Amino acid sequence: MAALAINGGNPIRTAPWIRWPQADERALELVTEVLRSGYLSDDGPMERQFAADFASFCTAAHGVCVMNGTVSLRVALEAAGVQAGDEVIVPGLTWVATASAVVDINAVPIFVDVDPESLCMDPAAAAAAITDRTRAIIPVHLSCAVTDMGAVLEVCRRHNTPRPDDERIWVIEDCAHSHGAQWRLPDGSVRGTGSMGDFGSYSFQSSKSLSSGDGGIIVTSDEELADRCWSLRNVGRARYPGQTPGYGNNYRLTELQAAVMRAGLERLPAEMAHRQRNADYLTRGIADLPGLRPLARDPRLVRQAFYGYIIRYDAAAFDGVPKATFLSALKAEGIFCAPGYLPVYEQELWHIDRRRFPFASRYDPAAADYDPPHCPVAEQASHNEVIALPQPLLLGSQSDMDDVLAALTKLVEHRAELAQG
Repeated sequence: MAALAINGGNPIRTAPWIRWPQADERALELVTEVLRSGYLSDDGPMERQFAADFASFCTAAHGVCVMNGTVSLRVALEAAGVQAGDEVIVPGLTWVATASAVVDINAVPIFVDVDPESLCMDPAAAAAAITDRTRAIIPVHLSCAVTDMGAVLEVCRRHNTPRPDDERIWVIEDCAHSHGAQWRLPDGSVRGTGSMGDFGSYSFQSSKSLSSGDGGIIVTSDEELADRCWSLRNVGRARYPGQTPGYGNNYRLTELQAAVMRAGLERLPAEMAHRQRNADYLTRGIADLPGLRPLARDPRLVRQAFYGYIIRYDAAAFDGVPKATFLSALKAEGIFCAPGYLPVYEQELWHIDRRRFPFASRYDPAAADYDPPHCPVAEQASHNEVIALPQPLLLGSQSDMDDVLAALTKLVEHRAELAQG
């Protein structure tokens, strides 16, 4: 008789997992306050308070709210003065929006490989990819890890020192997964993600650990950059009297979204602590399971944020069973899990048409200069290793974590059955 649920056995878990996003009485209170105020549009008191509070939470001085986390990247790139044909270095392993925001302004994403331990951008690979056209680097803090920002900033310092301001390399942190994370820099200072580069870009999309269904914010400690971002997302309007209007678009956030996020931000520290306790519990429980290894936590990561809890899968310990089969078996046991991202250039949403984006024609298979990228570390991790437990799972009880560990243990103990199919 089959033991594994994928083969007809009884699953470990049939109960549903926690619903996400969540709302509480505080969110209802703040939303009601907005509705009663009669002011629903942008740049109202609720948005201004949230922007200030969130920037402070990230150890940054300024926050500019926008409609989503893709727009926040685009606005930061435009505020940095990135022009058509300029190159922007991005990690190969991230969500497609990191690169598509670059393409949207007719700049060129240059894909580089990731560090084999953190799965975040490899600073050495970024350094090797710099050319005279490089104008920005977008390190992505992925899942539950943070890019080695000390190394990234040093790469830029070395290249920026002899360059004029209009040729400098800007650092735009993609923090869509790292709400509340903190990193220790080489000088010993502890900084929130988003505050170490020139800009930090956050998403509040529905899967994120701080969410209003959608939305985003740019954080920075440079007032002039904050003003540029505010203008770019507000149809080019001048922020203060005496400033010159420019070009922009309507990328604004509403007061209702800001109200939901203010309530979420108040809950976030406690939720982060809850996720961390459960992550630590899983890490201890997985330690003795062959073929499974949690993503190692860098000692410089002072406060960890979770978009996903990452388990590294080793097929050799499961008689060569592919990751996809193991993932299907884990899902069949009732465990909420996902395969992680494919490299951007392998995702089904990555489509470049040279007629629309001529500077990025190298990524159009029909172009004469077609040159598909290759990031072997990212590809190996994505195709064969990464199993992600999404962050809402970590808000469950210890009993929920026991179900995860029981399912993983079951697959280990019955790996021969899994290999037989």
